[in-house]
Amino acid sequence: MKTLHFYLTRQVLATLVITVAVFTFVLLLGNVLKEVLTMLVNRQASLLIVIQAVGLLIPYVLLFALPMGMLTATLLVFGRFSADQELTAARASGLSLLSLVTPVLLLSVILSFVCAWVNMQLAPQCRVAYKALLYNAAIASPSALLRENQYNDFPGGWSIYARKIKNNDLQDVKVYQVQDDSMYWANARAGKFVVKDGQLFLTLFDATPFEVKGENVFSLGLQEEPTIPISTVSSDNAPKPNLSEMTSTQLWAQLRRLEKSFRHTQASTNTTSEGMRAELRQIAKIRSDITLPVRVQIHRQIAFSFACIGFTLIGIPLGIRAHRRETSAGIAIALVLVLVYYSFIILAQAWDTRPELAPHLVVWLPNLFFQVIGGALLWRANKGI
Repeated sequence: MKTLHFYLTRQVLATLVITVAVFTFVLLLGNVLKEVLTMLVNRQASLLIVIQAVGLLIPYVLLFALPMGMLTATLLVFGRFSADQELTAARASGLSLLSLVTPVLLLSVILSFVCAWVNMQLAPQCRVAYKALLYNAAIASPSALLRENQYNDFPGGWSIYARKIKNNDLQDVKVYQVQDDSMYWANARAGKFVVKDGQLFLTLFDATPFEVKGENVFSLGLQEEPTIPISTVSSDNAPKPNLSEMTSTQLWAQLRRLEKSFRHTQASTNTTSEGMRAELRQIAKIRSDITLPVRVQIHRQIAFSFACIGFTLIGIPLGIRAHRRETSAGIAIALVLVLVYYSFIILAQAWDTRPELAPHLVVWLPNLFFQVIGGALLWRANKGI
């Protein structure tokens, strides 16, 4: 028995390492091509910054790669185990399937604890550090904040367009700022970013500025080098983490702050009249609407940590039923199951402003389905049905 346990666990672990590495590479590639590699090609970031950015992205993509890798590993290993008649030989020796897969199930529980730590602590911290790294790189090269051939918004109402960007030099520049009752607009042949005393300036060359007030357009005349103060640029102004980038501790603290403010409101409200009771009901509804996104993220972090268990429970019997040795078949089944699982997570996050749909409970549905269905299939496979 120990030999079979060691054999299956070793096979699952070896396959798990390979599949996690493949999924991590694929997921990293999408993020790197979208954000990091563009900065390197445009010489807006050094190779060292790119390496650091990739390192900080790894824990973030491991959130998805670990459960996907565990599902694929169980499908492949037990598919081969069944196709090579090893399962039949084990049953002929009087061994049940449940006794064989116990170490693999324990491995999925251990991986769930690892996923919980990564999901609730490590990944959010690395994601925030990744954004801070890119922002600090943008301070050294402000044009990294821009994308070519599209308008880019800055604090203060400024929006900047550049056809081509190289280092801090811009070509074919369009700049505008909308204020209460007027708009400043300028077209320029070229532009250059300059950082001075923590302030970001844009110097325009061969610029033709206009000012729009109501229905009137005023030309300010051809100006060779107007300098526009765009925004303050410093590490203190780095983007703040949103809810999906907060650790579990930060999310609970945010929830307590929101609920505390509503408790103060309720304590100061007189509930003796019907009108005041109606006001309290309205306050309770507003409280639910405001705190719901935080609750969804808290439940998502916890529920997502159990993905490895559900994927393992359903992967073992499906691998046995598939009875195939081909790697492509196992990967195809894994991708379909992953798509089903993550669709619930995406749906819950899309509903985080609709409390009547209970999105904080929707994130638990894929775990419930996968564990119940996987447990039933595993029981049937153990009985040989």
